[in-house]
Amino acid sequence: MKQLLTMLFVILIAGSAIAQKTYIQCGRLIDGISDKERKTVTIVVEGKKIIEIRDGYSSGKSTDSIIDLKDKTVMPGFIDCHVHLEFQFSKTAFGDAFRERDADIAFMSAVYAKRTLLAGFTTVRDLGGSGVNVSLRNAVNRGITIGPNILTAGRAISATGGHMDPSVGLRDDAMRKTPGPEEGVANGRDECIKAVRYQFKSGANLIKIASTGGVLDLSTEGSGAEFSIEEIKAITETAKDYGMAVACHAHGAEGIRRAILGGVNSIEHGTFMDDEGMELMKKHNVWYVPTLTAGRSVGDSSKVPGYFIPVVAAKAAVVGPTIQKTFAKAYKAGVKVAFGTDAGVYPHGMNALEFRFMTEVGMPAMEAIKCATVNAAELLGITNERGSVETGKIADIIAVSGNPLQDITVLSHMNFVMKEGKIYLR
Repeated sequence: MKQLLTMLFVILIAGSAIAQKTYIQCGRLIDGISDKERKTVTIVVEGKKIIEIRDGYSSGKSTDSIIDLKDKTVMPGFIDCHVHLEFQFSKTAFGDAFRERDADIAFMSAVYAKRTLLAGFTTVRDLGGSGVNVSLRNAVNRGITIGPNILTAGRAISATGGHMDPSVGLRDDAMRKTPGPEEGVANGRDECIKAVRYQFKSGANLIKIASTGGVLDLSTEGSGAEFSIEEIKAITETAKDYGMAVACHAHGAEGIRRAILGGVNSIEHGTFMDDEGMELMKKHNVWYVPTLTAGRSVGDSSKVPGYFIPVVAAKAAVVGPTIQKTFAKAYKAGVKVAFGTDAGVYPHGMNALEFRFMTEVGMPAMEAIKCATVNAAELLGITNERGSVETGKIADIIAVSGNPLQDITVLSHMNFVMKEGKIYLR
């Protein structure tokens, strides 16, 4: 009896070692690298990885799985380089910040993460929240909740009175303590170094700073510079020591200039970027993440009476119409562009609207798709794993009906989502 049980155990182990493959039959494939689509292709997936890409339709063995996407356009999972999964703006957002506990934020962020994944965005870069975003990333990685692959900045860093200073616009006694480096508020070289180290300690994958004011904070002016070049250098040098990149929120031209000279890896928004800023971005190989959807959203909301408090409405009315014009100019000037939307400023799950706004100013559809695949992967430093459909890459694969090269709006209607070899939408 004991020998029989041993033999059965060996047979079970041997059987489990024969991995089932998945054959994805693609009518049209946009692989994220080539400038041309491929037709009639089969992607072979084993476990979490793509192990082969074949011309024609293959079906494998009887034990293998077949996914018929012959009438679909198949692409790499999209990457959004600028989201805020802890947050979704509404008319009550400013008051909600005083009522919501971390547990409330965590439950909502799980909903937003799932919505983002089902929209075809299999990887995101979360650029700042309360720190719940680190726990959300860990929960997704452990399979506790559903969401995209998350790279997070933890808490963003700004100067006192800056865009991410949580005490801006409040009474001096409204907070339990004056925010400092642990809360992402830093002044001078030493505090900037400490702020970076604290985010590393807290589990951040990268650093996000603000070198200018913003739209949705309570400051009266959103474009003025807020860090010196020396402070930014302290941040970027320390981040580099810890193996982290630095993304920089910046609207005004001077803040953009300082950020580039200070060594950041990307400029987010860039609303009032001037010709000098564009030339510096090219010279220093800095990426531009335009977040057009957020600009359009706040511009539209500023027209709704009472949606924003007056100080925010005034800024939003200016930024909205400007950001897309700046993007058009930067793109035509040859600045490197990666896809990012600022999801959370507008409702999560609508990230694909960015493609429409990018193509409205002359960017070809194929190039816009590359911004959300291979370009975004390069910015995030994950090209060895994600950003394209290639042998050896992680099996992050999506599909839509229709041809996005002819009608970019079909990307807002996802039909198939696979992340790391697992199907979430079919």
